[in-house]
Amino acid sequence: MSDTLIHEDTDTKQISTEDGDHERFAHYVFGKDAKAKVTEAMVLGTPVKALCGKQWVPSRDASKYPVCPDCERIKNRLQGKRGD
Repeated sequence: MSDTLIHEDTDTKQISTEDGDHERFAHYVFGKDAKAKVTEAMVLGTPVKALCGKQWVPSRDASKYPVCPDCERIKNRLQGKRGD
Protein backbone atom coordinates (compact mmCIF):
# COMPACT_ATOMS: atom_id res chain seq x y z
CA MET A 1 0.00 0.00 0.00
CA SER A 2 2.04 2.92 -1.24
CA ASP A 3 -0.24 5.54 0.33
CA THR A 4 0.33 4.32 3.88
CA LEU A 5 3.09 5.66 6.06
CA ILE A 6 4.18 4.35 9.43
CA HIS A 7 5.06 6.82 12.10
CA GLU A 8 5.59 6.55 15.86
CA ASP A 9 3.29 7.49 18.66
CA THR A 10 2.92 7.02 22.38
CA ASP A 11 0.08 4.67 23.21
CA THR A 12 -1.29 3.27 26.45
CA LYS A 13 -0.95 -0.40 25.46
CA GLN A 14 1.81 -2.21 27.34
CA ILE A 15 4.58 -4.01 25.47
CA SER A 16 8.12 -4.92 26.40
CA THR A 17 11.14 -3.51 24.58
CA GLU A 18 14.79 -3.50 25.53
CA ASP A 19 15.20 0.28 25.29
CA GLY A 20 12.55 1.02 27.93
CA ASP A 21 10.01 2.62 25.58
CA HIS A 22 7.31 0.09 26.48
CA GLU A 23 4.44 2.43 25.59
CA ARG A 24 5.54 3.40 22.09
CA PHE A 25 4.02 2.15 18.84
CA ALA A 26 4.49 3.00 15.20
CA HIS A 27 1.15 3.89 13.60
CA TYR A 28 -0.06 3.91 10.01
CA VAL A 29 -1.19 7.22 8.54
CA PHE A 30 -3.35 6.59 5.51
CA GLY A 31 -4.09 8.76 2.56
CA LYS A 32 -2.97 9.85 -0.84
CA ASP A 33 -0.69 12.42 0.76
CA ALA A 34 0.25 10.54 3.99
CA LYS A 35 3.98 11.22 3.68
CA ALA A 36 3.38 14.93 3.11
CA LYS A 37 0.97 15.05 6.07
CA VAL A 38 3.54 13.48 8.40
CA THR A 39 6.36 15.71 7.16
CA GLU A 40 4.23 18.82 7.61
CA ALA A 41 3.13 17.67 11.07
CA MET A 42 6.75 17.16 12.11
CA VAL A 43 7.75 20.61 10.90
CA LEU A 44 4.73 22.53 12.17
CA GLY A 45 3.99 20.44 15.26
CA THR A 46 0.44 19.68 14.18
CA PRO A 47 -1.24 16.32 14.88
CA VAL A 48 -1.96 13.59 12.33
CA LYS A 49 -4.52 10.80 12.63
CA ALA A 50 -3.62 7.11 12.48
CA LEU A 51 -5.78 4.36 10.98
CA CYS A 52 -6.69 3.29 14.53
CA GLY A 53 -7.96 6.80 15.30
CA LYS A 54 -5.04 7.88 17.49
CA GLN A 55 -3.96 11.50 16.99
CA TRP A 56 -0.41 12.62 17.74
CA VAL A 57 2.39 14.90 16.64
CA PRO A 58 5.10 12.78 14.95
CA SER A 59 8.60 13.39 16.25
CA ARG A 60 10.65 10.16 16.27
CA ASP A 61 11.95 7.39 14.03
CA ALA A 62 9.08 4.90 13.66
CA SER A 63 11.40 2.04 12.72
CA LYS A 64 12.46 1.76 16.38
CA TYR A 65 8.96 0.76 17.54
CA PRO A 66 6.54 -2.10 16.93
CA VAL A 67 3.53 -1.40 14.72
CA CYS A 68 0.23 -0.69 16.46
CA PRO A 69 -1.79 -3.92 16.25
CA ASP A 70 -5.03 -2.01 15.57
CA CYS A 71 -3.46 -0.06 12.70
CA GLU A 72 -2.02 -3.32 11.31
CA ARG A 73 -5.44 -5.03 11.34
CA ILE A 74 -7.13 -2.06 9.68
CA LYS A 75 -4.39 -1.79 7.03
CA ASN A 76 -4.73 -5.50 6.26
CA ARG A 77 -8.51 -5.17 5.90
CA LEU A 78 -8.08 -2.20 3.56
CA GLN A 79 -5.68 -4.27 1.48
CA GLY A 80 -8.11 -7.20 1.45
CA LYS A 81 -5.99 -9.47 3.63
CA ARG A 82 -7.52 -11.77 6.23
CA GLY A 83 -6.42 -11.39 9.84
CA ASP A 84 -7.51 -12.18 13.37
